[in-house]
Amino acid sequence: MNLSRATVVFPILAGALALSAQTLAPLHSRCQIGLSERGDHFSLQINNTDCPTDSHCGSSFSNESMGRFTGITVADLAVDGAQLTASLSGEAGAFTCTGTVRDHELRGDALFTPDSAFVDRMAKLGFTGFDSEKLQAYTFINVTSDYARSLQQAHIQHITVDNLIALRIFNIDPAYAQSFPAMGYELPDADKLIALKVQGVNADEVKQIRALGYQPSLDELIQIRIFKITPDFIQRMQDRGFKNLTIAKLVQIRIFKLAE
Repeated sequence: MNLSRATVVFPILAGALALSAQTLAPLHSRCQIGLSERGDHFSLQINNTDCPTDSHCGSSFSNESMGRFTGITVADLAVDGAQLTASLSGEAGAFTCTGTVRDHELRGDALFTPDSAFVDRMAKLGFTGFDSEKLQAYTFINVTSDYARSLQQAHIQHITVDNLIALRIFNIDPAYAQSFPAMGYELPDADKLIALKVQGVNADEVKQIRALGYQPSLDELIQIRIFKITPDFIQRMQDRGFKNLTIAKLVQIRIFKLAE
């Protein structure tokens, strides 16, 4: 490499390394760990360090993944004044909440340390553009490189760094995705799968609706769930003599409450 090229390349390389280091910097925040509303796992609230006391300036998490905390038990939250460090580790990084139990909550300081090896593994799968906050979210909901790879191997299109979070939150796996081609549909892409799962579209109900003479599209399946066009509702309309109502007409009946 000649001197003139080195003069250009080294600053670019240094800048790239500096950007990577900045992007993957540890995150400092305040944390509160209590019980979820259902009482079957922990809930976590994280606030910015400059957030006023007794205010909420961050994010809340309450899902099955919160059961992965170590260093804390439900019984610990009943011991006022207990000093604890609760830890939650994932492939994307490690999170700790260190503090004191007050009023059945652990309150203290949080530290999230990103895992650059995870970023490298995801880059090999085509996922880039991570920052520390996104890696922290991945850790909380347990997004792994194996999970991302399984979705790719199922040929699901348009998976992104962002919608991987929703895919994981709603437990969308290859089996759910492949249930649609098994019913004769094209394989939905990532965002369509999220919309279908959010509305609770499932193979059993689709088969019941088809048995009543309908062949709904994927978008119509979503409308059916939004407007509660259940097989029972369709059957009641048919029993009233409405034999040829389209999905669109059934939706209108629901919207304008014409069945009441």
